Amino acid sequence: MSGSASFIAVDWGTTNRRIFRFDGGAVAHTEHDDRGAASVTDFAGEVAAIRERFGDLPMLLAGMVGSTVGWRVVPYVAALAGVDDLVAGLGWIDDRTAIVPGVSCSKNGRGDVMRGEEVQLLGAVAGWMVPPDALLAQPGTHCKWATMTGGRIAGFTTAMTGELFALLRGHSLLAGSLTADVTDSEAFREGLAEGARRDLAASLFGIRAASVLGLRDDADAASFASGVLIGADVAARMDDCAFEQVHILADAALGDLYAAAVAATGREPVIVDSHSAFARGILAIGDKAL
Repeated sequence: MSGSASFIAVDWGTTNRRIFRFDGGAVAHTEHDDRGAASVTDFAGEVAAIRERFGDLPMLLAGMVGSTVGWRVVPYVAALAGVDDLVAGLGWIDDRTAIVPGVSCSKNGRGDVMRGEEVQLLGAVAGWMVPPDALLAQPGTHCKWATMTGGRIAGFTTAMTGELFALLRGHSLLAGSLTADVTDSEAFREGLAEGARRDLAASLFGIRAASVLGLRDDADAASFASGVLIGADVAARMDDCAFEQVHILADAALGDLYAAAVAATGREPVIVDSHSAFARGILAIGDKAL
């Protein structure tokens, strides 16, 4: 594909998706909606509808569209994985539509997988947003921590940090106390310090005790709980971190919370726009595949 060629890319998550049209090596238009893979039954129809709106162009699909809840299961590429490996592992639906494969890793009997995040990781390097050797964090429902070596994904760890917070807020003993918005407040910073102790089960019950005894206002409980979870997640990753900088691929709000947690460990956080990273990564794949 030449740099002037046009194509469509979809970052297709479980509950949401973002659609990009590229012209001349740049994003010409983008849309975000809630038509995630879990809510779609007719993927061929969805792709046809996207082409009606964005143009009858080649398409690259990334994320959960290649999983068991998606259109077709595309096997993972094993780390060490770079752009060329993803291109070789593309799952072609037809001669103009392909699914990016995702990446897996295994070490000491522990396996891990990602779908969609690999495009951001490789795009951050390809777009000179991060150095080729780096530690990258991707906060979210399932936070990814990836080590990049020579611009390739060498290994990674997934933490269910965001999902745990959602479960606590929706279904736990603490739910009634966790109704306020999370902010980078004094309570959040206190939670970071508590989470760094990594006695997670006890720290979380302490939120209930603080509410009952009047030791903390319930208005601060959600921020404290988020701090505990993020603080534990970040502290665990810093034990064997060889980098002074930690690059965080995220939107501003969540990125700022993780940046505060990273800074509390003495490292320097650097926030990278995740949508720009995805765009650069899918362009790198498209240049070789389309």
